[in-house]
Amino acid sequence: MERGAAENFTRMGTLGIEEEFFVVDEDGRPTAGTDTLVYEADPPEILAGRLDHELFKFVIETQTPTIEDPSGAEAQLLAVRDALIDHAETHGFRIAAAGLHPTANWRELEHAEKPRYKSQLDRIQYPQHRNTTAGLHVHVGVDDADKAVWVANELRWYLPMVLALSANSPFWCGFDTGLHSARSTIFESLPNTGMPTAFDSYADFDRFERYMLETDSIADRGELWFDVRPHSGLGTVEVRVADAQRDPAVVLQFVEYVRALVVDLAERYADGESGSDYRRELLDESKWRAIRHGHDAELLSRDLETTRPLEAVVQAEADRLDVPGLVDLYDRESGASRQRRIRDSQGLDALPTSLLLERS
Repeated sequence: MERGAAENFTRMGTLGIEEEFFVVDEDGRPTAGTDTLVYEADPPEILAGRLDHELFKFVIETQTPTIEDPSGAEAQLLAVRDALIDHAETHGFRIAAAGLHPTANWRELEHAEKPRYKSQLDRIQYPQHRNTTAGLHVHVGVDDADKAVWVANELRWYLPMVLALSANSPFWCGFDTGLHSARSTIFESLPNTGMPTAFDSYADFDRFERYMLETDSIADRGELWFDVRPHSGLGTVEVRVADAQRDPAVVLQFVEYVRALVVDLAERYADGESGSDYRRELLDESKWRAIRHGHDAELLSRDLETTRPLEAVVQAEADRLDVPGLVDLYDRESGASRQRRIRDSQGLDALPTSLLLERS
C-alpha cells in the first residue's frame, strides 16, 4: 500500500492550488464530459499530468504546478484555468464553478468508472453516490514533518472563518437548503471528513494513517478527507475546507491568506509555542455556524468562551498577518448570496450560466 513519509517535508512556503469544477453544456447544465477531457483527448501542456476527474463524470479537477514564489501564483492559476476553458470548449463543453451545482440532481448523473471510485461507491454507498461536491484545496509546503502536524492542528480554529468567507453552495438539487455551504454537509456524510482531531506528532499521525490502511478503513491515504491534513506524499499542509469559486481573484485571496497563516504558524512552532488544546466538538460548532450563516456567522473566539462576528475575526486576522485581501473577501458579496440574488431576480434557470468561468 502506498504510504507517505516524514522525509517528504523538505520545503517551506511553496504553493499548490487544486480546484474542482463542473463540466457543463452551453446552458451551464451538468454533462458527462470527463471521459473526453481526461482520457480521450490530450490536454494543453500545462494540464498534462495535472488534470483528473472526481466521482461524477461532470466534476473535473485541476492542479497548478508547484509554485516556488508566491508572486507567481496568479499567473499559474490563470494559465491553468484558461487552458481548461480552452480544452473544454474545443470538445463542446463549458466549465462552471461553485461548491455544488445548483440544479444538478445526483440521481440523474453518471458516476466515473475509475476502479478507485467504483470501490468507494461499493464500500460507502449512499453518501458517496450523492457526492457532487466541488472544493478548493490549498497546499503549502512545510519543511519538517512534526512542524506540519503542529501547524495542521493549530489551523483548525481558523477553518470556520475560511469556510464562512468561501460559502458558495446554497442550493442542492434545485432546492434552497437554507445553508450557505450545503457542500460541507453533503461532503461530511462521508467517513473521515470534517474537522480532524489533533495529533501529538508526525509519528502519531503516521500510526493513524497506517492503522486506517491496515484495517481496510481506507483504500489509500487520499481517503483521509479532513478539512486540513498533513499531506505525507507531497510534504505540505493541505487546507481543504473552502467551497469552489468562480472568480479567480477570490481564489488568490484565499491562497494568500492560507500561505501567510501556515508560514506564521510554522514560525510560532519554531519559537517553541505551545499548541492549543481545542475540543473538536467546539470547533465543529464554529464550523456549523459558518455553514449555516456564511458572512453573518458569529464564530467561537480563540479562548472558546465567547463568540465574535465574522467581520471582527476577519479584521483581526487581516491586521495581524497584513493580508488586506481578507477584508475584501468579507466586504464583497458572497457566492451564496450572489446565487440567491440571481435566483430571486431571474429565477433558478438563470443560475447555471451565472457560474460559467471566463478567460482571464
